[in-house]
Amino acid sequence: MRVPHLASQVLARVLGRLNRDWHQRHGHGSELVETFVEPGRFGGTCYQAAGWLPVGRTTGRGRNGPPARASTRAKDVFVRPLGRQWRQRLCS
Repeated sequence: MRVPHLASQVLARVLGRLNRDWHQRHGHGSELVETFVEPGRFGGTCYQAAGWLPVGRTTGRGRNGPPARASTRAKDVFVRPLGRQWRQRLCS
């Protein structure tokens, strides 16, 4: 079975549910989602095709790593706004 643009379709469906599920669980919506892509293994093309914005690269320190040195591979960071006024709401 072949489905054209499968990754973009899956991402769109997940994002469609994410804000609703987040609101149901936490009592408020979400303005922005993020994901991390390991550039040596993946290009992030499905995220770019689905309208995600590349915002930079991590240092490779990791969430629980030592503060002064890299302990994991650096990853590209992509974000996707979930609403029209996401910037105003995040900056307020």
